[in-house]
Amino acid sequence: MNIDRIEFISWMERIMTRFDILSEKLKENKNELNSIDGEQLLDNQDVLQLLKISSRSLQRYRSDKKLPYYTISGKLYYKLSDVHQLIRDSFSIGSRKTFPRDA
Repeated sequence: MNIDRIEFISWMERIMTRFDILSEKLKENKNELNSIDGEQLLDNQDVLQLLKISSRSLQRYRSDKKLPYYTISGKLYYKLSDVHQLIRDSFSIGSRKTFPRDA
């Protein structure tokens, strides 16, 4: 079977278009799977990278009840809004610290 160049390019363009469509659908499904009540869920790795902290620090935030979490099928998830609240709380605590004034 002999296929000419133009026909080959045409087929390849159709295949690439379908790959693009599939890629978009996969992204949509991933976003649906990683959300609860319309809020995005983050796993441990996402939170560690976002906050630039160690896994032990993240464990401490959970233990101290500073960061609510959800266990789904044995995996831990965090709402993005809860992570943002933790960041806001950290900034507000840091801004309350006062330094002694020179007399």
